[in-house]
Amino acid sequence: METRTRSSKAVKLLLVMVLAVVIGGAYLVFCNYYAGNEGKIQAQATTNQTVNTVVLGPSSVADMVEKASPAVVNIETTVVGKSFGGNEFFNDPFFRQFFGNDIVIPRQNEQHGIGTGFIINEEGYVITNQHVIDGASNITVNLNGNKKYQARVVGQDYDLDLAVLKIDAKEKLATLKMGDSDVIRVGEWVVAIGNPYGLDHTVTAGVVSAKGRPIQIENRVYKNLIQTDAAINPGNSGGPLLSTKGEVIGINTAVDAQAQGIGFAISINTAKEVLDELINKGKVIRPYIGVWLQPVDEKLAGYLGVKQAEGMVVANVVAGGPAAQAGLKKYDVILKVDKKTINNYDELQEILKSKRVGDKVQLEIIRNQKPLLVTVNLAEKPSS
Repeated sequence: METRTRSSKAVKLLLVMVLAVVIGGAYLVFCNYYAGNEGKIQAQATTNQTVNTVVLGPSSVADMVEKASPAVVNIETTVVGKSFGGNEFFNDPFFRQFFGNDIVIPRQNEQHGIGTGFIINEEGYVITNQHVIDGASNITVNLNGNKKYQARVVGQDYDLDLAVLKIDAKEKLATLKMGDSDVIRVGEWVVAIGNPYGLDHTVTAGVVSAKGRPIQIENRVYKNLIQTDAAINPGNSGGPLLSTKGEVIGINTAVDAQAQGIGFAISINTAKEVLDELINKGKVIRPYIGVWLQPVDEKLAGYLGVKQAEGMVVANVVAGGPAAQAGLKKYDVILKVDKKTINNYDELQEILKSKRVGDKVQLEIIRNQKPLLVTVNLAEKPSS
């Protein structure tokens, strides 16, 4: 019995050793396979029986950045103002009335700024943020090879924070392809290239954290931003947010200074919608009614005799504007525009986006608790 027991134990030990050798060998083959492929991950997505393979990994990102970087430019700006020696009294007309205008000789005060942009075609058109070049008297575009060109502003739009510059280069320029920001998905990898704090062509990577984010910075309201955790810092503004294909899906714009890993980019589709207007007309032409509006809260509803959260109240009317010419008055309540109900400012803007300057719109309003129809001829919205 003892001999059989020892024999049985020996057989079990031998089986365990064989199994260990097989598992170990399989593990080594598995590791060697992935090591030989530099850890690349192949993700296959099948749509309509078509298979698209996207390869991600350190080397593939580096290859993409190497191709994209020559089309990313650094922007240096100079804004010239007047300085009165730091004493605000020198600017006071009452002060000058007593002491004369010659007492102070204002000196020019230069402020320098930095930003980023990217070249979209071989003709030398560059996209950046409007706030990067706002008020600049001199704009210099630095290419990746340290070549500098003077740039001029072709078109700009404050509301969208977009600007198009033009450089005249004798050399052939590298360009970036604009992608489709509508198809980008939350969780996809993205790469930002920019000039943060003057550190040119800095590359950061992350994922799309969210889409369609609205934020407000001072008086500028952004409505459809891409949120990313790719590091974006001052100086990155105007630079490209790239997909793994090397296509621009966003224009890096802002960073939340109160948080880490929260940056924002204007979706490239927003820029594509107005690009031709910016290049050919120098601005985005928008129709407008010419009123300031506010929601109908409980207090206003009781005062005006309308339902709460129904329509928008005219808080003020632009003098000489389309609404003023049509006879709209303060405290009128606009219920519908071309038979479409509006309960907030965004709904009104969506309606106006489909209109052109010179079009007529019919407003259904309540004035002194009585319904009225008013026809407004849309005019061009002033840049201010």
